[in-house]
Amino acid sequence: MTRWNLSIPEETDRTVRIFLGRNGGKKGDLSRFVDEAVRRRVFDLTVQQVKDRNAGYDQQEILKLIDDEVDAVRAGRS
Repeated sequence: MTRWNLSIPEETDRTVRIFLGRNGGKKGDLSRFVDEAVRRRVFDLTVQQVKDRNAGYDQQEILKLIDDEVDAVRAGRS
């Protein structure tokens, strides 16, 4: 486990703590909340980067390449 020291606006802190308190928040819930939020944000940014990188390609071509690779893996040719 790694410890972080975070600085966030008081309003954000208050909002999150009120939310967690209203939903039966327990010790450790803030850490889990931040962990989930960070993971979700990294995932969203990664998806957007992939979309941006592939924007110039034809969607049908991408789907065909994916299908071909899946078929190859299932046939044991990878």
